[in-house]
Amino acid sequence: MNILAWIVFGLIVGIIANVVDPRPAYGGIIGAIVLGILGALVGGFLSSLLFGVGITGFNLSSLIVAVLGALLLLLIARAVRRV
Repeated sequence: MNILAWIVFGLIVGIIANVVDPRPAYGGIIGAIVLGILGALVGGFLSSLLFGVGITGFNLSSLIVAVLGALLLLLIARAVRRV
């Protein structure tokens, strides 16, 4: 995917992850984009290792993998912040 597609995909994923997560997130629109892009990278990497399914573009499986990766990043960030 090109860079603009990654930004749009990251924005969509970041917004969905922030809506699904019950605690308020910080960072605004830029934070949502960064969370979504990093979530897509982490989710794609882990899912390709475990299940053979990665991020392949704008489709439902990629969206689910990216949102799960973003939620995992939120969970890890909050756990580290508490310590």
